[in-house]
Amino acid sequence: MGAILLATALTAGLAACGGESDAGQELSDKPVTLRFTWWGSDARHQRTQQVIDLFQKEHPNITVKGEFKEWNGYWESLATTVAANDAPDIIQMDELYLASYAERGALLDLGTAAKHLKTADFDANALDTGKVDRKQYALPVGLAAYSIVVNADLLAQYGVPLPDDSAWTWDDLKRIGGEISKASGGKVTGVQSWGFNDAGGLNIWARQAGASLYDEKGNVTIPPAVLANYWTYLADMAKTGVAPPPSVTVERASAGLDQSGTATNASVFGTWWNTQLTSLTAASGKKLQLLKLPGEATAKSPGAYYKPSMFWSISSRSKHPAEAAVFVDFLANNEAAANVLLTDRGVPANNKIRTAITPKLAETDKAAVAYLDTLKVGAAPRVTPNGASNIEAILKRHTEEVLFGRATPEQAAAAFIKELQAEIDGA
Repeated sequence: MGAILLATALTAGLAACGGESDAGQELSDKPVTLRFTWWGSDARHQRTQQVIDLFQKEHPNITVKGEFKEWNGYWESLATTVAANDAPDIIQMDELYLASYAERGALLDLGTAAKHLKTADFDANALDTGKVDRKQYALPVGLAAYSIVVNADLLAQYGVPLPDDSAWTWDDLKRIGGEISKASGGKVTGVQSWGFNDAGGLNIWARQAGASLYDEKGNVTIPPAVLANYWTYLADMAKTGVAPPPSVTVERASAGLDQSGTATNASVFGTWWNTQLTSLTAASGKKLQLLKLPGEATAKSPGAYYKPSMFWSISSRSKHPAEAAVFVDFLANNEAAANVLLTDRGVPANNKIRTAITPKLAETDKAAVAYLDTLKVGAAPRVTPNGASNIEAILKRHTEEVLFGRATPEQAAAAFIKELQAEIDGA
């Protein structure tokens, strides 16, 4: 429903958008009011309001009014306000929807705001995650990278040494996982299955094979054989007991992080974003570590990449784009603001800010930062195309079809590609 509303609202509301606001103009010395919208928990709302208060002390003529919601209602509200030409000035944006808003003219090209918004302390690969058609429509707030989270306590319990993550392969993961499943007598599975809740694993698999999920034009370009190999790997682990049975995997995936195999100490290895280490450690009560992904040493191209936790964007219809850019600059570059936000929105994408706050972090958050700082990443994958924001639901359905034996990996690959392309073509 949210995707349908987004498409219809943007088509109706943005067809008449002509030109963009001038973000390079001088700041006004008269009273200015900005609207700022974000999603998140109560704790995030409180932290964000503290930052707003700090900003307003430095800029007494600028008032920032917060409009915050939970994730489920956020996108419907945003689409409605954009369609009515009443969008908030500053928007917390997600990668899944970035292209949908940018390509229809709803977002300001931040390149026009360079006078007030500085990006010198951001890695180029990080900045690229917010580009659509080579224009910077969004500034990454936090960064994450795909990783393997391993339960070091369970490895020691079953006498299995920690693998060398600088050289291991996907076959090594399957082999070691099998050793653990056997040693535990089936009480613990070596690997927690994946392929349900995000497209990160699929992106990695394609990139390591020298392919990509989408091309620059937004078409689905992953080769069917690469996709079929991905599902064959997951199905083999489930069949051989390296991973849980499909019914258990589906149940855990639907229940959330705290009921996962990693959090409940039911699986030793699991694929997660590195920033989830703190939550997983708190849930499991065990010593968990981050390992680099298997297959990177022998991959045709680096699979690892930076995934933005979220972005800051500015409405193309803002009446105060220069002031909005100054506020985004404060969110992204101000150390006092960073000391309040810490890692609430992910490990900061700003390298200078990340270094400044690291001593204040918990040990697991420090480990997540260290993982990013030492990881070799490739260029950012193409932003999710307009129309493809439902990819996770499509991927989940076809993964289940394969695991439950209702479709072969080859059949699922052909169906997935056809369905996802149809979604993009129909947008």
